[in-house]
Amino acid sequence: MKNLKKLVALKSFIILLVFNFIQLALRAQDSTSTSSSTTTRVSTEQTTDWYTSPWVWVVGAAIFILLLVALLRGNSSRTAAGSSDKVTVSKTVRRDTDTDV
Repeated sequence: MKNLKKLVALKSFIILLVFNFIQLALRAQDSTSTSSSTTTRVSTEQTTDWYTSPWVWVVGAAIFILLLVALLRGNSSRTAAGSSDKVTVSKTVRRDTDTDV
């Protein structure tokens, strides 16, 4: 049981040490260092993504609304009030002349 406790304590210490090294490596990559030899380059070129333009959103919304109306409307001529399906049934009567008395 004592060996198990020592093993758990050793594993905990190793994990803590590994996490500290990871944190140290991540902080070393931080750009807020106070080095005086840091050069800053400013780019004046502006690039915008296509989805940031307002006209894209307006056109997209218009297409979406038209598509929604078309799908919800369906074929309204069939389902309009007052219209019904007309069915014509014709029956022909066949008379046999041979059975006349």
